[in-house]
Amino acid sequence: MNKGLFITFEGADGCGKTTQLKLLKTYLENNGYDVVVTREPGGKGLGEKFREILLNYDGVVSDRCETFLFLADRAQNIDTIVKPAVASGKIVLCDRHIDSSVAYQGYGRGLDIQQIKELNTLATGGKLPDLTLIFDIDIETSMQRVGNEKDRMESSGMEFFNRVRNGYLELAKQEPERIKVVEAKGSIDEIHAKVLDIFKNLCK
Repeated sequence: MNKGLFITFEGADGCGKTTQLKLLKTYLENNGYDVVVTREPGGKGLGEKFREILLNYDGVVSDRCETFLFLADRAQNIDTIVKPAVASGKIVLCDRHIDSSVAYQGYGRGLDIQQIKELNTLATGGKLPDLTLIFDIDIETSMQRVGNEKDRMESSGMEFFNRVRNGYLELAKQEPERIKVVEAKGSIDEIHAKVLDIFKNLCK
C-alpha cells in the first residue's frame, strides 16, 4: 500500500484509545509503514497552546467557546499535519477528531449537532478520516481508569459521559462504513487484535 491513510481514535476518557493508537503505530512501523501521530487538541506547535487552554484553564469556558476552540485546533491540525502527511503517502493516526466534537459538545453539552457537523466540515475543508475507531466501554469503568486527578473535560460527571457514550454509538450507526466500534473491556492484547483485523480489512 502506497497511498496515505487518515485513521482516528475516539471514545470517552479512559476507554484505552491512546494505548491502542501507540500499539498500532508500533505494528505499522514494524511492517514498514511511515506513520505520523497527532492529537486533538494539541497537535505540534500552536495546537499545544489550544490544549493547555481547553484542558487546564480554571475559569469559566462557555460551551460555544469550547466548541470553537476545538474547531480552531482541528483546522490547524488538518492543514499543517494531516493533509501534508497523507498526501506524501504516510499513515496518520490521530487521537480524537471530528466525532469528539459531535459526541462531547453535541450529545454531551447539548449544542446543535447539525451545526457542529457543518462547522467540522468548515474546519477540515471536508476532509474525512478513512477509518474511525470508537473504543466503547461502560462509563463506570472508564472513570475508574481516569482516576482522581481529572482535567477540566474529565471532570464533567457521569451523566455527561453517558450522553457522550451514547452519542458515539449513534454516530457509528449513522456512518457504519467509516466508523467501527471496538469493544474495549477485554485485555490490551485482545483489543489490539480487533484493531488489527479492522485495519487489515481497510487495506484489502
